[in-house]
Formats: sequence, C-alpha cells, structure tokens
Amino acid sequence: MFIQTESTPNPATLKFLPGQTVLETGTADFPSSEGADASPLASRIFAVKGVSAVFFGTDFITVTKDEAVEWDHIKPSILGAIMEHFQSGQPVMAGVASAASGHADHDGPDAEIVGQIKELLDTRVRPAVAQDGGDITFHGFERGVVYLHMQGACAGCPSSTLTLKMGIENLLRHYIPEVTEVRPVAV
Repeated sequence: MFIQTESTPNPATLKFLPGQTVLETGTADFPSSEGADASPLASRIFAVKGVSAVFFGTDFITVTKDEAVEWDHIKPSILGAIMEHFQSGQPVMAGVASAASGHADHDGPDAEIVGQIKELLDTRVRPAVAQDGGDITFHGFERGVVYLHMQGACAGCPSSTLTLKMGIENLLRHYIPEVTEVRPVAV
C-alpha cells in the first residue's frame, strides 16, 4: 500500500491519500480525540503523540498536529497507523454511519434561500475545499448573515478568513442578494 501526502494551505495540517475509499459518502470530523472511539482509524491516528485533529473525506484523511511538534517526527507514525488500519480490514467508522450532508437543518421563512445557499456550497465551494483537505458546512442563516462551520484543513487555517470573506461571501452575495455577510462558527 502506497499512501501519498499533500501539503494544505494550513501548515499544521497534512492531507493523506491512501489510494482507496475512506468514506463512501459525507465526511467525518474529529476536532479532538474525544469522540474518536466512533472510528477505529481515527483512534489509531490519535494514538500518535502530537496529533490534535483528524478529518475524513471520501478519498482522503487530513491530520492536524500540535504546534510544538514537527511533521518530520510524527509523519512516519501517522503513515504507519493508516497503513495498519487498512491492512487490518476494520471499518473506518464503527457501527452504521449515517450519510448526512453535514449541513444543519433549517426550517422557516428563509427555507428557500437556505436551499440555494446549500446548493451553492455543495456544487461550488465544498469540492474546492475538499482538494485542500477540508470541508465547509452550513450552520445557520439569520438576517442576511450565513454561518458556516469549517472542518479539516480549513479549521484554524491562516487563509480561512480570506477564503470566507473574499471567496465564499462574494460568491453567495453574487447569486443570492439576501446574503449580506458570511461568518465562521465553532461547533
């Protein structure tokens, strides 16, 4: 098994490409080791000292390291953990994982606008940020402000504010006049 690695715009995060499907649908975000027991793979990766977050996409894994740790010191252990997992035959997620869109539900008078926002995120934004090892999901819409949750390499990335303001905000405002601003949220 050959696992490729790619840098991301976030220097604390690397993207690992195992050359096979990680998740059939959706994404899985583990911003800390709490909750990692839902995934045998995430548990293995968090066992590497210095790992602070793990994120799964359909064909990639992003790993975020602690600031005090160098990639040269932990990358071989992470590669080993990923390889061991896929050779073990264990599932990536324990139990039955639901194939959710990752977006928060929204009912009410703005349902049509929210539908348009989610559609633009799914077709224009999410594929682009997935290439950088992350994901951005809809969290809410209130009085013209769209609230988005950044995951994987996008969480804590130095360029994420620029991506939100110059990229996503401009895109949404162009297609949906009711959108006035985009803000990040921490979940």
